[in-house]
Amino acid sequence: MGETTEQQEQQEQQDQQPGRPTAGPVTLTTERLVLRAPQESDIEAVHRACQDEEIQRWTVVPVPYRREDAAFFVHDLAANGWRTGDALVWCVFERGSGALVGSQGLTRNPGRTGTAEVGWWATKEHRGRGYTVEAARAVARYGLTELGLRRLEWVAYVGNGPSRAVAEKVGFRMEGTLRSYAEQRGRFHDAWIGGLLATDLAGTTGTAGVDGPDRRTGPVG
Repeated sequence: MGETTEQQEQQEQQDQQPGRPTAGPVTLTTERLVLRAPQESDIEAVHRACQDEEIQRWTVVPVPYRREDAAFFVHDLAANGWRTGDALVWCVFERGSGALVGSQGLTRNPGRTGTAEVGWWATKEHRGRGYTVEAARAVARYGLTELGLRRLEWVAYVGNGPSRAVAEKVGFRMEGTLRSYAEQRGRFHDAWIGGLLATDLAGTTGTAGVDGPDRRTGPVG
């Protein structure tokens, strides 16, 4: 009985740590975009998007990318991430057309309270419109204000200039190069790292709305 109580207290303390949403998936909105948790209806669009060679080059998506991988992304990776609060994943949609324009992620760093790593990809046909910057700002503000995180980190393979440009526009400060740091399909790559604090957001533009727990869809999977 005592052990169960102790485990419950430990779980409660863990749930109250910065960086954990309190009630399931959260939908974010910006002027042009809607960010929500992935769901069944997104599988085909995610599968199509991840055929892009640039996404495969700069991320850890499986290659070749099969429909089963998109289903795993929706039903397992994203759903479990929201359930535990350890890895929050959004699909990003254009408000007017409802088209999938990318994905955003916010992953807590184990053992480093109050910190999380961000990540994103953009669909080929919607690049160059500022959507990734707009979505990333929304996620950053949510993490640093709503979730109370003290620091966000951006990490990308050296050479990924477009991702670095997005990070810098959001307000991340480049902090150096980590040698042989980031693994991709069995190989380790040098990586750039940037950091963002709540005070760094003051100079950025754009606002985001938080619609609250997405009770329309609930946990996916």
